[in-house]
Amino acid sequence: MPAVTRNIGLSLGADICWPLAFEQILSDSKLALQLGGDTVEFACERVALRPFELRQGCKYDVVVDRLTHWFALQREWIKKGVLMDDLYVYNNPWSVQSYEKHSSYCAMTALGMPIPKTVMLPQKDYDDADDLDYTLQRYAHLFELEPIGEHLGYPSFLKPYDGGGWRGVSQVTNLESLKQAYDESGSDLMHLQQAVEGFDVFVRAVGIGPQVRVMKYDPSQPLHERYRVDRAFVDDDARQLIEDTCLTINTFFGWDFNSCEMLRRDGVFYPIDFANPCPDNQVNSIHYHWPWYVISNLKWAVFNAATRRPMRKTLDFEPYYEIAKRDLPFRDKLAGYAAVARERLAAAEFAEFSDRHLGPLEEAAYAWFRSDRCEEAIRLKVAHLFPEDEVEEFTARFLALVRESVDELAVSGSVE
Repeated sequence: MPAVTRNIGLSLGADICWPLAFEQILSDSKLALQLGGDTVEFACERVALRPFELRQGCKYDVVVDRLTHWFALQREWIKKGVLMDDLYVYNNPWSVQSYEKHSSYCAMTALGMPIPKTVMLPQKDYDDADDLDYTLQRYAHLFELEPIGEHLGYPSFLKPYDGGGWRGVSQVTNLESLKQAYDESGSDLMHLQQAVEGFDVFVRAVGIGPQVRVMKYDPSQPLHERYRVDRAFVDDDARQLIEDTCLTINTFFGWDFNSCEMLRRDGVFYPIDFANPCPDNQVNSIHYHWPWYVISNLKWAVFNAATRRPMRKTLDFEPYYEIAKRDLPFRDKLAGYAAVARERLAAAEFAEFSDRHLGPLEEAAYAWFRSDRCEEAIRLKVAHLFPEDEVEEFTARFLALVRESVDELAVSGSVE
């Protein structure tokens, strides 16, 4: 059988630990898959930043992207690759560029999700621009914050409509704190969103392709303690709802890799933050959950590269809106959205492919996470972030959590 190589590119910013894991595990697995009369092997390399000519080819079949949400050169190179070279990339770059938190709130409200009441406020300040004074003098109406605060109630959260990483987020508890936070918001365009008071569970679900990890989350803690190790903190019905919600959001916007935050109050899960198509993936933040991330990322990249699965270049909202128009209970609608999502993500084909071909990849991953190379990758990340006198302490802490997780994954026989 002729041997062919599928090339996976890693488009990286300040990523240290997971690329080492990805590269070394893929190499250790020595995958040689018999597909369609070919022996398919895999190569992986980090994508360089350099000038590019529009008609030059792209060597990669799949690019795992962690950069284009903020780095324009790489975003435009990836757009070119998708349009001209049949490149498959995580995530749809036009969607990442265009659909911020505001759009995601609007779309999921239209699909019937219980998004908390949200008001967009005019900017407090403006950067100088041609015709700005003319426009504001004639069309910017004076408004009062007091009735808006009373409409939403306190506490509420003032946050940038396109923010991420908790940038510019303020909890406001009365009119005075609302006025102060708004005055300090500068030229950021802000949302004021009703808080979900009295919640009993905060969940963060991460989707990589059709794979979803449901994690308990505590944003009040330091970064390295926010992702909890709690197991079975929601029942099977709630887990299904969370997974369906995550996959619906991801596929609506063409995102392979995204996270969804939800709060449970009185049995209802309220999505509050779910436009995160570049979520936490470093061992210092997700630690116990890191092996799941690395293995799931590898499996999804290999599946798409091996099968030359075409990327959906455009966003088609209509199947979701057709379901939304039906006279059905919300959970039935959500199940319909999720069925569309799983079809778009080729979930059944991916599961069959994984069962048939990717056992060696999982075994190589389990061995790597138990190796000295894993410890060194963790130490490199910790040394980049922590004071020198804390490096050994946190390396040992994260390594213990990673190996606890790997032992559990190996026993269960799957990362699902």
